[in-house]
Amino acid sequence: MSHIRKFIPILAISVMSCAGVVTADGFTNRTDIQTFIDELVTRHGFERQSLKTLFDNTDRRQDIIDAISRPAEAKPWYQYRPIFLNAQRINGGVEFWNKNAALLDRAEQVYGVPPEIVTAIVGVETRYGASTGRYRVMDSLATLAFDYPPRAAFFREELEQFLLLAREEAADPLSIKGSYAGAMGQGQFISSSYRHYAVDFDGDGKRDLWNSTADAIGSVANYFHVHGWKPGEPVAGRAQVQGNAYKELVAQDLKPHTSLAQFQTQGVTASDTLPSDALAALIELETENGVEHWLGLDNFYVITRYNRSQLYAMAVYQLSQEIRSQRLGALNARSK
Repeated sequence: MSHIRKFIPILAISVMSCAGVVTADGFTNRTDIQTFIDELVTRHGFERQSLKTLFDNTDRRQDIIDAISRPAEAKPWYQYRPIFLNAQRINGGVEFWNKNAALLDRAEQVYGVPPEIVTAIVGVETRYGASTGRYRVMDSLATLAFDYPPRAAFFREELEQFLLLAREEAADPLSIKGSYAGAMGQGQFISSSYRHYAVDFDGDGKRDLWNSTADAIGSVANYFHVHGWKPGEPVAGRAQVQGNAYKELVAQDLKPHTSLAQFQTQGVTASDTLPSDALAALIELETENGVEHWLGLDNFYVITRYNRSQLYAMAVYQLSQEIRSQRLGALNARSK
């Protein structure tokens, strides 16, 4: 990429600007950090002293560990849904779509992903770019990589990807901000996703998921395209269940695995019209008055590749439908 410059001078500048800022919760002189630095120097040719100084100026954040220990996805569906399915998100989605209609149409032409899905992702992730994160990504990833054992291996890989990304994009790693889990930009891409799926959709020679709505839209659509989005096919449909045989299907993977015909033999019937030859996964969501059931098809599974939670995927899907319906209603009303 023509805009990439050497990483070390950028890092040196960032270190100078943070000189003397070493907190009691920093990462100075830790053996596990030194081992990680050794690996980066050997595998990727980073300069050792620059990395050491970078980690000296990286803060361990207990609030990040606290936040990741209580994710919204741990809530039941009836508490999770109102976070994203509300008037503010729906109206904001209509506004975002209207403002960026040409970009969203172009993304659909290139990648096959409909505007309402891309819009809903940006809406769920960052309220249409209004909240892209307040944590330094370096702090987030280092804290989780070295002091959050349940997912330390994953976040150590993401930290490595982040440092490679910063070098490729000629960015100051201490200035980049994102979520407590290190997700970045309007679409909240983790570092590996940014490197592999972000695109320069506005043609300015760089991939900027914070300030370029075009890049954010194109990158989200490309992510879905690469992960198997099927243009024109449904996402999910409501289902009715009878008996108890269906329960063994609920516990299976979110990847579609059973035909609609087979579902019927186990007491599951689609309430919405779905392709008769489709494979689906059975989804059970907790409501205030019991449970509701849905059949998730291939495109629903693709949404879970963005976030591996069925609650998240359902919120995106339902928000997308509300946005689409409200926008279409407004357009029809104006045309009368």
